[in-house]
Amino acid sequence: MNIAKNFAVFCRMVKIEHSIFALPFAYSGAFLAARGWPGLKLLVLLTLAMVGIRSFAMAFNRVVDLEYDRKNPRTAKWPLVTGEITPWQTWRFCGVMAALFVLSCAAINPVCLMLTPVALVLVALYSYTKRFTWACHFVLGAVIGLAPVAGWLSVQPSRSLPPVLLGLGVLFWIAGFDALYSCQDKGFDESQGLHSLPVRFGVHGAMLLSTFSHVNTVLFLLLAGYACDLSWGWYAAILAAGAILLWEHRLIGPDNLTNIRFVFALNGPISILLLIGALLGVFF
Repeated sequence: MNIAKNFAVFCRMVKIEHSIFALPFAYSGAFLAARGWPGLKLLVLLTLAMVGIRSFAMAFNRVVDLEYDRKNPRTAKWPLVTGEITPWQTWRFCGVMAALFVLSCAAINPVCLMLTPVALVLVALYSYTKRFTWACHFVLGAVIGLAPVAGWLSVQPSRSLPPVLLGLGVLFWIAGFDALYSCQDKGFDESQGLHSLPVRFGVHGAMLLSTFSHVNTVLFLLLAGYACDLSWGWYAAILAAGAILLWEHRLIGPDNLTNIRFVFALNGPISILLLIGALLGVFF
């Protein structure tokens, strides 16, 4: 396999295009902590750190879940399943991405470096949670919820309430969506003894808990804006994000999952909206 093709396959494995979900959250935390432009060097280092930790997370999840992905028709064309990438290559990729994450955090500040083991352990733990708890969606939410906290700490490496509120908003957003997305795998998860909200509470119950989570998302993000003393732009962006979430829940139902992939695509603009809101809230 040549280098270009190898790189493309690895990017496909970790769904590099989905980094759009996490990166704007990290940037938002940085801009809010700086109350303005945090500096090009910091944003570059933050980008490298986020790409590293997310790529590590996706690759680690793919290799430890390989036995299940081989049995699931939905994942039959994933590179590890088809053999385009070997488990050994994936483990090496995990090591490189973990090193990129640690080195980038070390270049940001000592606090970020000190917290790298926590982030790596939490990311790795998530990959096993579906084996023993239906709360796996909230663990995933906590992992991605670290993004705005990391962005904030890269600028202000000290304890503060706003990044916690931002992180909780992202946690419930991700958990709520992941609960919806997992509804399509309910039958497979049950057959393999895996845990999820749809398996534990049924599709209807999972959708109710998803709605509850997304209400919390809007509330925590509004509180974060108040704690940061942001202007109207933040609140306008959050209300727009809330409208998208409401639309998502109207597009699918317990007996209608045909729009689930479209609903997934709708989540990208939410993270962009949050970044736009942070910029407007700080500069205007």
